[in-house]
Amino acid sequence: MTENLTVNRREVRITHEDRVVFPEAKLTKLDLARHYERVAPLMLPYVRDRPLALQAYPDGIDGDGFFMKSVPRYFPDWVKRVTVPKKGGTITHILAQDAATLVYLSGQNVVTVHTWLSRADKPQQPDRLTLDFDPSGGGFSEVRAAARAAGDRLRDLGLHPYAMTTGSRGIHVVCPLRRGPGFPDVHGFARVLAEAMVRDDPRHLTLEWRKADRGKRIYVDINRIAYAQHAVGPYTVRPRPTAPVAVPLHWDELAQRSLKPDRWTVKNIASRLDEGDPWDGMTRHARALPKQATPAD
Repeated sequence: MTENLTVNRREVRITHEDRVVFPEAKLTKLDLARHYERVAPLMLPYVRDRPLALQAYPDGIDGDGFFMKSVPRYFPDWVKRVTVPKKGGTITHILAQDAATLVYLSGQNVVTVHTWLSRADKPQQPDRLTLDFDPSGGGFSEVRAAARAAGDRLRDLGLHPYAMTTGSRGIHVVCPLRRGPGFPDVHGFARVLAEAMVRDDPRHLTLEWRKADRGKRIYVDINRIAYAQHAVGPYTVRPRPTAPVAVPLHWDELAQRSLKPDRWTVKNIASRLDEGDPWDGMTRHARALPKQATPAD
């Protein structure tokens, strides 16, 4: 069966609209498409103009998935693209410039939208610094505390941190940046910051890349801060049984004991959306990358 959705005056065909994508949650391709139509007004400011890496699941999340980075030849011309350098050549990525594109992607079995930390016109210059606090078995209260501690340090350095539940296990702390420094400089800044955090709290935090070496400590992941790497987009869906959604937070929500990384799902996100976007106006708070990652004495 095929469902035609009219999204901002563009007709988008959702084939096999009754195919189940999330068996436990009993959600179909059409449910997924309607989610992206619903969240598009809030989501687009954070994904527009950015090369995308897309997780697709043709047989639902219980089947094999794959990452879609280059644009398939059959995609319609109205889906925008950008060609960027890669080792040994170039690659053409998808851009999500409008709601119709987000809906179309869901019709192509895309569940999760990941974005670059830079925009397409200057792909070597990140405009976001993203720290991923990824638990290894401890409680989520410790993740919340680590994110708050990172926020304190970033504010002391003149940056403006934002937080987001990932819909998976952890929290992302994101700072908007003025463009200029390249990925090596931003990554170097983040590494010094993360090393200081781990040094001050070695019981709870680690930079160990190998999971076997982390124990139950929280991994402070700075490796997304690199050319062609990506992070999960706000309001996107994660390929987990309950169809959880990555949701931006008001900073003070990090203090709430009831907060969970998968608290919001495709089924219950509507009331959250009605409250507005906690990240609204983020770009106005972009700051230059500080010269050092620890405050001066």
